[in-house]
Amino acid sequence: MSLYEGSVKRPIMTGLIFAAIVVFGVFSVTKLPVDLYPKIEGNVIMVMTSYSGASASDIENNVTRPLESTLNSVANLKHISSKSSENLSLITLEFEFGHDIDDLTNDVRDKLDMISSALPDAVSTPIIFKFDSDMMPIMILSVQANQSTNGLYKILDDNVCNPLARIPGVGSVSIGGAAEREIYVYCDPVKLEAYNLSIEAISQKISAENMNFPGGTFDIGNESFPLRVEGEFNDPMEMENIVVASVGGSDIYLRDVAEVVDTIQERGQMAFTNGVRGATIVVQKQSGANSVEISNKVLEMLPQLQENLPSDVKIGLVANTSENIENSISGLAETVLYALLFVVVVVFLFLGRWRATFVIAITIPISLVASFIYLAVTDGSLNMISLACLSIAIGMVVDDAIVVLENVTTHIERGADPKQAAIHATNEVAISVVASTLTMIAVFFPMTLAGGMMGVMFKQLGWMMCVILTVSTVSALTLTPMLCSQLLKLKKKHSSFYNIFYVPIERMLDKLDAWYGRMINKVVRRRKTVVLSCLVLCIACFFTVKFVGTEFFPASDDSRLTVKLYMPVGTRTERTHAITEELAAKWMQDFKDEARVVNYTVGQASEDNTFASMQDNGSHIGSFNITLVEPSDRERTLFEISELIRADLNRYPEIERFTVSAGGNSGMGGQSSVDFEIYGYDFDATDRVAKELRAELMKIKGVSEVRISRSDYQPEIQVDFDREKLARHGLNLSTAATYLRNRINGSTASYYREDGDEHYIKVRYAPEYRTSIEDIENILIYTSTGGAVRIKDVGTVVERFSPPSIERKDRERVNIVKAIVSAEVPMGTIVAEGNKIIKDMDIPLGININLAGDFEEQQESFADLGLLGVLIILLVFIVLASQFESFTDPFIIITAVPLSIAGVILALAITGTSLNVMSLMGCIMLFGIVVKNGIVLIDYTKLCRERGMSAIQASITAAKSRLRPVLMTTLTTVLGMVPMALDKGEGSEMWRPLGVSVIGGLTVSTILTLVLVPVLYCMFTGVGIKRARRKHSKQLVLDAYWAENKDSMIKSKKRRKEKY
Repeated sequence: MSLYEGSVKRPIMTGLIFAAIVVFGVFSVTKLPVDLYPKIEGNVIMVMTSYSGASASDIENNVTRPLESTLNSVANLKHISSKSSENLSLITLEFEFGHDIDDLTNDVRDKLDMISSALPDAVSTPIIFKFDSDMMPIMILSVQANQSTNGLYKILDDNVCNPLARIPGVGSVSIGGAAEREIYVYCDPVKLEAYNLSIEAISQKISAENMNFPGGTFDIGNESFPLRVEGEFNDPMEMENIVVASVGGSDIYLRDVAEVVDTIQERGQMAFTNGVRGATIVVQKQSGANSVEISNKVLEMLPQLQENLPSDVKIGLVANTSENIENSISGLAETVLYALLFVVVVVFLFLGRWRATFVIAITIPISLVASFIYLAVTDGSLNMISLACLSIAIGMVVDDAIVVLENVTTHIERGADPKQAAIHATNEVAISVVASTLTMIAVFFPMTLAGGMMGVMFKQLGWMMCVILTVSTVSALTLTPMLCSQLLKLKKKHSSFYNIFYVPIERMLDKLDAWYGRMINKVVRRRKTVVLSCLVLCIACFFTVKFVGTEFFPASDDSRLTVKLYMPVGTRTERTHAITEELAAKWMQDFKDEARVVNYTVGQASEDNTFASMQDNGSHIGSFNITLVEPSDRERTLFEISELIRADLNRYPEIERFTVSAGGNSGMGGQSSVDFEIYGYDFDATDRVAKELRAELMKIKGVSEVRISRSDYQPEIQVDFDREKLARHGLNLSTAATYLRNRINGSTASYYREDGDEHYIKVRYAPEYRTSIEDIENILIYTSTGGAVRIKDVGTVVERFSPPSIERKDRERVNIVKAIVSAEVPMGTIVAEGNKIIKDMDIPLGININLAGDFEEQQESFADLGLLGVLIILLVFIVLASQFESFTDPFIIITAVPLSIAGVILALAITGTSLNVMSLMGCIMLFGIVVKNGIVLIDYTKLCRERGMSAIQASITAAKSRLRPVLMTTLTTVLGMVPMALDKGEGSEMWRPLGVSVIGGLTVSTILTLVLVPVLYCMFTGVGIKRARRKHSKQLVLDAYWAENKDSMIKSKKRRKEKY
């Protein structure tokens, strides 16, 4: 008993099996986490090594280069880059995608253990950081405070951060822009000198007085008591009463030589939201946690947290990635529903019966829901890739069911019993249905094997499509014939609704069938003309490729942009704040109907703020986070607003450089960038080339901004100590530098503990004694004999320009010029113009320029997709050749592939869509979709040939008979992609090129296939017949010759045998 025969004869069991699939699928979808993309395993590891007191050049030679040489041998390494700056070496290892980041980290750790003994003694142990998508913030909260700014950090830490950190799935919660509390002991250097005291002596006194000390255990009678000395300060002002010295029998108190100030840290970072000072709170999730669920829990908790805050402290929302996720997911879900509606309407229009439409439509939810079971089993998530997969699959899953139902309907209309018709009709098309599904699986299965960025992004799509197509085929061979046998029957009399509504459609379709039959009858008799015409049309479509630009990923409007402005190094925080405040006020006014939140920070972030410390910050840097209203609620796009912001920044001569990042991360929904990597050892030469290249790139239409990675030389005050003079006083460079640092930056004497928090107690000169060169020159350095010498007596204070940080890539010095590409211009255009500029430049000897960034990723992805396309075509050909036991028939069917590529190029050119990863993915998907039409035509043509028809008659009959199924399957797929191609919602820019590609390629390919496949079949069959006739003619001649000369040939053969 065959599968379909068993399903027809046991309808209850068949129905319950598919009902169970639906139940498990629905249950699975309720348990799936929701995220923007599938979990992307990180491929970047950073190694941070500190070397106190070393310059950038020292760091490069003594730390970075030895580490690079050792780490370069780590397996699967793609690029190694580094940044050597004062006191710090930062090495970034970028690996090929698809490898376990933990194993790679262990390899890196082993290599570091090998080299650690060869590094200078003062070098710290290298610290390893792993990076993946989970480290990105899921929420950024704003805090506005009118009066509570001084105590804001503790207020937020106690009442906001700690409760949020307890939410399951929250990884870390950090505060930025709110200065932490510090206790400063501001010393008067004149009074210190008068009493022969130093900063170090004051620090030691405070440290010795501020401690709790255990005294052991004390026994009294039969009981034991712990003995403790409680000496920690209960109030910072208690320090003023510490005796720091005795002079002439009189005690000298700390208040006599210093002032104790309980305040916030100096030069701290400041945050402002919509012009009001406050702070920002960054929430990061744990690895694998549900972003949307965590964000919703945080939002639910915020009103409760607000009640516990002072009345002037207000919490707001700057950025919430779950909004972007939910908007993108809901937009795609809406696309899926529209696609489902269109497919059902098309099926109903072609079949004209609601029962037949129901039989087809029921296949859709069953197949799609089955994919949720796969996601649940593999710990997947509901994301843009998985939902896009559902939208892509809707038009495909009904194809097999349509073929089966159409054949069953034909048998019923011929008078067959519905059950027998279901069994026999399914039996007739079962092989072609399975073969067409195998061709589709041959398209999507290789995606699961792809490496690099393509494998990371589309592996889930490949597996889901394989699952969906397999379930749809099983459903078409079991559930569809069972439902046909139960619901369909021959109607001798149709309803009035049928006569009014469907009869005109039926007549129109009949006329189309008749016209198509006549047309095929003509074209098969003019085969060479038709083939040549199709070839010319195809080539003409390919010529439109010059109107199609190229890029990596399309830019996406996610309503968020970040801005960083860089003032000259050394600019005071107050001046940077004045500029950022002016810009913020202007943008709030200019974009009052479009900007929801304008949040900015100024100043140096706290060392404890991990998220902020990984970004550029300082007194000369201002950072903006701007959140816009949704795209549907504003007239201007995110990229138009970005250009206006760039224009505003260009009007400020004080701003040396700036960055405006729109639409997420560069390359993945953000504006594309092209990196021009300038390799060379000489700083001056590479700087000149970089500035010349930047000036030329800015002239290119479509370049929004150009950034140079290497900072300008920064001015700084340096002290040149005379080692001989230091030695005469029993000093060395380290001791002298420590004295200098303690007086200017401060010496951490101890910690003041209150309510479980620790606050630094720093001893330093009072602010008015560290404002000039003379103040530095007059600093006293105490010798081991108790004497003192001023800095000006053992050294010279000078102003110099220090070298910038030294960047290297693949073990060579590099200066990177990054061109940000406008959203309206394809990246390929900028690359072509950039190459022309480089060709015309006079590049010094020893300087090389390479292209990298998104362009490099694009080239690698295009190469991977090209290889994937070749593999897919090969697999499809193997499947077809196995089905038809022929090489000719698969070749005829495969001709649809170049036709579909021509259609894709034509559609991209007409719509102005660029050729990117998504449009190429749509093109590759077409390789399996377009051959299904050819399979249906060739399979039925061969069936007609077996019934005794001539090649031409068989081609005409098959074309007329299969026209409606071909049009129906094509329209369901095309209309299923229309919502994706026309969607204007958030995140739709990512998938629109894929929809355009499939629609254009499938439309052109179907039109030409309906003409070309019958013609090619007749042509190749005619060639085969002529070859067979020539062979037969030769055989007849041989037979006649044999008949005439048989006797003489036999006698001749006998004589030869007798002779030998």
